[in-house]
Amino acid sequence: MTILDASAASGLAGPPGSHGPTDRGPVYHGPRRDAGPLLPGPEPARVLGTPAARALDAELLRALHRRLVLGRRYNQQATTLARQGRIAVYPASTGQEACQIAPAMVLRETDWLFPTYRDTLAVVSRGVRPADVLAMMRGHTHGGYDPREHRIAPLATPLATQACHAVGLAHAARLRAASDPGAPRDVVALALVGDGATSEGDFHEALTFAGVLNAPVVFLVQNNGYAISVPLARQSAAPTLAHKAVGYGVTGRLVDGNDAPAVHAVLGAAVEHARAGRGPVLIEAVTYRLDAHTSADDATRYRTAQEVAAWQARDPVTLLERHLRDAGLLDDAAGAAVAAAAEELAAEMRSEFGAEPPAVDPGSLFAHVYARPTSQLREQAAELAARIAAETDPADTDPADTNQAGSNQAGTGPAGGEAR
Repeated sequence: MTILDASAASGLAGPPGSHGPTDRGPVYHGPRRDAGPLLPGPEPARVLGTPAARALDAELLRALHRRLVLGRRYNQQATTLARQGRIAVYPASTGQEACQIAPAMVLRETDWLFPTYRDTLAVVSRGVRPADVLAMMRGHTHGGYDPREHRIAPLATPLATQACHAVGLAHAARLRAASDPGAPRDVVALALVGDGATSEGDFHEALTFAGVLNAPVVFLVQNNGYAISVPLARQSAAPTLAHKAVGYGVTGRLVDGNDAPAVHAVLGAAVEHARAGRGPVLIEAVTYRLDAHTSADDATRYRTAQEVAAWQARDPVTLLERHLRDAGLLDDAAGAAVAAAAEELAAEMRSEFGAEPPAVDPGSLFAHVYARPTSQLREQAAELAARIAAETDPADTDPADTNQAGSNQAGTGPAGGEAR
């Protein structure tokens, strides 16, 4: 199976054009490239069920399986925590676990990961404690983990913004390595995005700069079929999302996102392609979220039970486990050991979220928004203070007192706010 054609490293074809038309028509002003090596294959790359599966390393397959099983149990437990009210909401990656565990396996310690809100499993797989990863879902005032320590950007709720950040960091890391002998070498940034994010302006800006700068960055698009309730057919008319790469001079690749060995191989090759200075890569992983968009979503309103059942038959955990058992690489004892490890993870998560979180002053909601609070911010703080006072002791509520409390919480600066 060819993962990345070496010819994709080729750069430009033909001399740069000069300005102005000729008697044969206008001259193209920019460099010309052969688009062939940038194009994705006609079908998603697969390994399981193909002759290539027989050549796979047994230990790699077992490691993939273990991570998939732990990842599935993590998603189940986090969803339960949301239903119990221990976290506010949870966007599960159930069915997409192969796309979540592969980044942690192919990235070096010095590389950077840029996740979305759904990619909590990818962050856990890279070594962050589940309780710290889910801190944002619990309403903590901090992100839960130190991005510099783990080389993982904060979980991004705005769509595609982290794609631009990934390009900027990858380019900056390359510049720093050129001037600082002590800086990490050959840093790659990996941005995880969903199919809905490919419709955002930030995504296009990120691909544009990645191509122009030849930045060492990889974009993994997890195409799970829906941007909340909007199907992909309503988002894009492109042949595939991987084809979008060509317009930016970026290599595009297409992979079966439920085939864990295939995701690992394609993503690993893309990361090394970028690391070698051969340019950015956009990978579309065709997958499906078996659960709803979040624990607060009703997916039955926009997709059928038959559709979900068809994708359950291609569950990434089941696909890999069936291959392992058929190949004699997994027996009942080994399967039970992995399941026990998954239960230990779930128990750890339950214990971490057993106690109530420490109380936070509601007035702190208005802190660190502006250097000088706006008039609207002061009004909102005053309204919140009035509500809290009324709930505490309605008979003792004095509007003058609550207005003063709101002013104290939001600051006493002029109406014009200054962002910082």
